[in-house]
Amino acid sequence: MAAKDELGKHGEQLAVDYLLAHDLQILDRNWRCPNGEIDVVAREGDTLVAVEVKTRSGRSHGTAFEAVTDAKISRLRRLAARWLAECEDRCRFDAIRVDVVALERFAGDFVVRHERGVC
Repeated sequence: MAAKDELGKHGEQLAVDYLLAHDLQILDRNWRCPNGEIDVVAREGDTLVAVEVKTRSGRSHGTAFEAVTDAKISRLRRLAARWLAECEDRCRFDAIRVDVVALERFAGDFVVRHERGVC
C-alpha cells in the first residue's frame, strides 16, 4: 500500500476514534455508491452525520480542512440522503449534517479539527 494510502487509512481510524470519544455512533465506514463515497456515516442523537475525513502530513498543499471544497460538501449531502434512503426501513433521523474531520501531522503527532455542520 502506498504511503499516502496508509496515511489516509490511519487518519480515518483516528477520526473514528475521535468521533466515538465525542459520543457519535458509527453506522458505516467507506460507504460507496455509483455517485461517490462517504468516509464515515454516524449518528449524533437524532441527526445523521456524513463525515469527510482529510489527513495531511504537512501543509505544502494547504491545510487538510481547505482540501474539502464546496462541491465535495454538496456531494456529501446528496450521498447522505441516498444512504438514508437505502436504510429508511431501519433508520429514522430528524436532520442530516455534513461534518469534516481534518487531521494534520506535526512533529509526529496528529492535530484533529472537527467542524460540525459545514453546509
